[in-house]
Amino acid sequence: MKTYTSLTLCAAVAASFSILPSVASAQSTMAYPEKCKSQDMDMSKAVMPSGGMPMGYMSDYQKASMDGMKDMHMNMMQGMMKKDADVSFVCGMIAHHMGAISMSEVELKYGDNDEAKQMAQKVIEAQKKEIEEMSKWVDKEAK
Repeated sequence: MKTYTSLTLCAAVAASFSILPSVASAQSTMAYPEKCKSQDMDMSKAVMPSGGMPMGYMSDYQKASMDGMKDMHMNMMQGMMKKDADVSFVCGMIAHHMGAISMSEVELKYGDNDEAKQMAQKVIEAQKKEIEEMSKWVDKEAK
């Protein structure tokens, strides 16, 4: 029952995602580990809601932000489906960190405030280091 509930929840969340084109993000600069991907889930057809706002009414900044969230959530859902709780946690954190990098890249591209841009750069540097550490752990520990 527990597995069925998890799969149902995951399918429901995946089905609620929609309509975002792919753009350059943390997902394209850092690869989500293969061992974190779930072979049982086809995430290619999952779609993400735009909060009720048609994509045509979104600014470039909003579209880029939404795309980064889509990538992060897709990977987090795949990591969540791992049967090993430790692997699931680390895979989820890798996806979460990739999302933080994506958000920071959007800030660097579209933001105007120097202090915010400096924060974004620090986030990128710190999160990349942690992703590297976690990816090594996944390569070593995940079956």
